Amino acid sequence: MKRVILIAFCTVASLCNLSAQTSFEKYFEDKSLRIDFALSGNSEFQAAALQQLREEPIWAGPKTNLIDKFGYGGYYINVYDKATETLIYSRGFNTLFEEWLTTDQAKTETQSWNNGLQIPYPKAPVTVEITARNRATSLFSPLLRLEVDPTSIFIDRSPLNENRITQIQHKGDSHEKIDLVFLAEGYTAADQEKFAADARRFTESLFQTPPFDKHRDAFNVWGVHLVSEEAGTDISGKGVFRNTALNSGYYTFGVDRYLTTQDMKPIRDAVWNVPCDAIFILVNTDTYGGGGMYNFYAMGTADNERTAVVFVHEFGHSFAGLADEYFSSEVAYSDDFYPLNIEPWEPNITTLVDFDHKWKNILPAGTPIPTPLDDAHRNSLGVFEGGGYLAKGIYRPVDHCMMRDYAPFCPACSRAIERMIQFLTDNDY
Repeated sequence: MKRVILIAFCTVASLCNLSAQTSFEKYFEDKSLRIDFALSGNSEFQAAALQQLREEPIWAGPKTNLIDKFGYGGYYINVYDKATETLIYSRGFNTLFEEWLTTDQAKTETQSWNNGLQIPYPKAPVTVEITARNRATSLFSPLLRLEVDPTSIFIDRSPLNENRITQIQHKGDSHEKIDLVFLAEGYTAADQEKFAADARRFTESLFQTPPFDKHRDAFNVWGVHLVSEEAGTDISGKGVFRNTALNSGYYTFGVDRYLTTQDMKPIRDAVWNVPCDAIFILVNTDTYGGGGMYNFYAMGTADNERTAVVFVHEFGHSFAGLADEYFSSEVAYSDDFYPLNIEPWEPNITTLVDFDHKWKNILPAGTPIPTPLDDAHRNSLGVFEGGGYLAKGIYRPVDHCMMRDYAPFCPACSRAIERMIQFLTDNDY
């Protein structure tokens, strides 16, 4: 157990040199093992339990960069070769349940939510471990350990529904590209051509936004046509409920603009036969809102006047692990969502506990830390107080950024995005 915790901690603190990546051909087949699991708990504890294992036909991730380098996320999945105990795959991720644990509701209720993720399909028995970060210490501890025999009769190998798939952009081999998948939510059978047009429009919005504009050739883009019985999405705070494919809705945690779904199973079912590194759920409505969690999914609406920038903002969360930089809007999280004695893992905010590992090395010479928001500094890269939902004690790189108020991405965010692109396309940074 101590060995496992140490490995996870080293990943997060960047103390381990994991640049020597494992061999895909030695350990894995070119398909996926899907792991569906439940997270349950409340503000005092959480636990995990396996729901099912599925063999799925496509692995779209890189074949070289199998070990995570970033230390991002509230959870990690670690895969060990059972015979040698060698770490052969790892990834950090977030979940919506992790956020729920910080709400007032979690102080009085215990709930259980389903989750799911994919790993490359192992050739030989492996140990799969899911760990969770302790907010108070930033250290990881195991939630779930599974011994998985890839030949087991208990792995589900049945096909799922084959939804219509639109190829929006194809730039090459999925192992060397990032496969972005748009999922249709709240689009009826009569709305499917609208979905295709909306997905193409969002694709153009992404690649008109720096730094993504320089990396269009790094992406394949797909649209998966899920058919909903009714158009739109739930607006529970106003008594509106819709029968949709992915069970999405506003008023997540009571916040009217927070648009998500708690149900990961239909999302994972929708992408079982399409190359998929990143998921954006496109909701057929014009009301402002969205949400995004790192290596989980992002969601936004198709027809609001701020649709394009909301999409890029939420994709910044889910793709590059970027934090919100605003500090005056309504949120449902408790005040200790970011403990001020811990350095946040997100690359674009800091408590100054470990600023050396953030954007310090790209600050203009002579920049004061913290940086006053005066005429001499407000238009430059700095260390400005306010971010991560708190006005005091957390600092952001610039006054205005895509992750605060839809201004262009700042240099710190842009660097984080480009590092993720390089990693997922099998390049070093």
